[in-house]
Amino acid sequence: MNARGRLAGKRAVVTGASSGIGRAVALAFAREGARVVVNYARSAERAAQVVAEIEAAGGAARALQADVADADAVQGLVDASEDWLGGLDVWANIAGADILTGEGARQSDVAKLARLIDVDLRGTMLCCWAVAPRLRAAGGAILNMSWDLALRGMAERHPEMFAATKAGVTGFTRSFARSVAPHVRVNEVAPGWIATAFAEQEMSAEYRARVIADTPLARFGTPEDVAAAAVFLCSDEAAFITGQTLKVNGGLSS
Repeated sequence: MNARGRLAGKRAVVTGASSGIGRAVALAFAREGARVVVNYARSAERAAQVVAEIEAAGGAARALQADVADADAVQGLVDASEDWLGGLDVWANIAGADILTGEGARQSDVAKLARLIDVDLRGTMLCCWAVAPRLRAAGGAILNMSWDLALRGMAERHPEMFAATKAGVTGFTRSFARSVAPHVRVNEVAPGWIATAFAEQEMSAEYRARVIADTPLARFGTPEDVAAAAVFLCSDEAAFITGQTLKVNGGLSS
């Protein structure tokens, strides 16, 4: 554990931390000195691997299962996390529904939309409502996950669904930040094109090239790029920042 890191001594929970951006955020929090709860919905083995990686580097972590779309499971996650950590300082809502790869990609549009709303929007709101009272004493921080193209707009069915859901997260973030101020800070990151499983496995080389050409920094972002922004917003360096959206998009939109 980094005793002088930007999150030194913080007690943090990262939802959806078994893979992708959530995994990168959990690892970054641990590197910066936080003790971390690695939440997962189904991927117990991958969550255990994240915990093992944190512990191998000298940090402290525990994997806890909960589907954030389930209000009772969310309350259980808050209680179990607080018990193990001895309190709560940081909560990062990174969990998101995968409707682009695997089983999720084979669902109907109606089912995909329902899952996005349940996990990305409802799950974020449930977690925020449940954890905010526990963060008040510590003057804690909440981080939510939006999407750059939800704010800019993008054609076709899947982007329409993502944009509607993530725009809801943005509206909620700005309102909730006012509800819990001045005791708890609430911000969000809005990634652009990030090199996650969909981009690497499902996207055509032609489309990837077009994305890179459209991005001023001429590359896809990485989960680690998003995690770096998450560390900043959850650290004391961002003590006078709340209700804000930090775009991690390589300049794709302003």
